[in-house]
Amino acid sequence: MVSLSQRTPLVSRGAVILLLLITVLLTGCEAQSEESVASSSPPAPEVDVTEVVVQPVVLSESFTGRVEAAETVELRARVSGYIQEVVFEEGELVEQGALLFLIDQRPYLARVGAAQADLAQARSQLAQAGSEAERARVLLGRQAISQEVHDQRQAALNNTRAMVDAAQAALDTAELDLEYTRITAPVSGRVGRAMVTRGNLANADQSLLTTLVSIDPVHVYFEADEQAAFASQTLLAGEAPNILTIELGGDSQRQYKGTLDFIDNRLNPNTGTLQFRAVLANPDGHIRPGEFARVEMPVARLEQALLVDRKAVLTNQDRRYVYVIDENNLAERRPVTTGRQVDEMTVITEGLAVGDRVIVNGVQKVFMPGMEVSPQQVANVPPINAQPTIAAREE
Repeated sequence: MVSLSQRTPLVSRGAVILLLLITVLLTGCEAQSEESVASSSPPAPEVDVTEVVVQPVVLSESFTGRVEAAETVELRARVSGYIQEVVFEEGELVEQGALLFLIDQRPYLARVGAAQADLAQARSQLAQAGSEAERARVLLGRQAISQEVHDQRQAALNNTRAMVDAAQAALDTAELDLEYTRITAPVSGRVGRAMVTRGNLANADQSLLTTLVSIDPVHVYFEADEQAAFASQTLLAGEAPNILTIELGGDSQRQYKGTLDFIDNRLNPNTGTLQFRAVLANPDGHIRPGEFARVEMPVARLEQALLVDRKAVLTNQDRRYVYVIDENNLAERRPVTTGRQVDEMTVITEGLAVGDRVIVNGVQKVFMPGMEVSPQQVANVPPINAQPTIAAREE
């Protein structure tokens, strides 16, 4: 039999061996767990980044205006009479000189005939007075008549000459009135509706018959505040021609390029604004007078503007920020102060420096500042080198 004193060392030795086995097993499990965790940790998310660039930018502001015809004519009758015929179709395009209205010509034809008869009579009297004056001159040389009789016949000749001139003037007036019965288009353009129709009386210089507006080109009038007006004049003075971007009807698909051709010579004292005018080509006639217009006009120039893709700029309430990638590919949240929009770019006035890399796509993958990411460099949109000088607009 083994005594108690002999079994104790054996039990102790077995316990030690069991403890060692448990330790080895636990160590192996921990190592396997660490390897599993390491192998299961996700890779750094991929994000698109672009660099902050520097480029000259022309800053512009937006102003509201209206389209007006370059020429607007209110056609009125210049002689009184009843409308005999309306020749045009309302709303159609007409050429300069096209007949629009015809006033009854019969009274004016009669006046022309009467004036022609008066002129013929005056010329006959002139011929007779001329003959008598010539005889008087001959007889005076023979001393067959007195000087008084000679002078009377010369005066009669002068009077008949004046009568001929008056009769000719009356005929010219009658012919002019006859011509005024044919009301033609003074300019090419689009005619409005007929305000006086056939059979109605048109009073001279009173009755509005219709309106006519020219089509190509059209004018866009807008007003700028005093500060912007004088800033723009300084900038526009060095550019020829002065090209403006004009958007019609609030439709971004209807954008045109116009040329600034007029700046008023005085400020409006009531509004403190200065009026500008742009010329806009309208060969197809789709632009109508009276349309609302929004005009982008340059007001300043930045020689060194910091630009980033507008998708990089995020907003938190009234604060704006971007995510910048450092040299260790860690995402850093950085507040910025933005300027104006430049197409797809934004001007940054504070918060960034040249060469900073900012996230433009995939920012939703960044859950916290300081998170590691896998940056993928992409080109700026639009390409910065595609347009050496960019026109920016106010946000």
